[in-house]
Amino acid sequence: MGSLTLEKVRSDALSLSEAERAELAHSLVASLDGPADPDADSAWDAEIFRRLAEIDSGTAELIDREELRRRMRARMSRS
Repeated sequence: MGSLTLEKVRSDALSLSEAERAELAHSLVASLDGPADPDADSAWDAEIFRRLAEIDSGTAELIDREELRRRMRARMSRS
């Protein structure tokens, strides 16, 4: 796409309403994703059940909210 065409599309897009721009942005971002993984839902279900079983059996390492916040802040500061 030439730069003049891109500028025209950008200009036209910016003249849309906020809701229309949001819809367009969502469509554009979605178009960058590959095809959906047909096994993803079942894999997530299996992972959720595995984690629940660990909690029920007492083998899961549970942390409190403050520890979660500390770990998340540490990860974000490394980014």
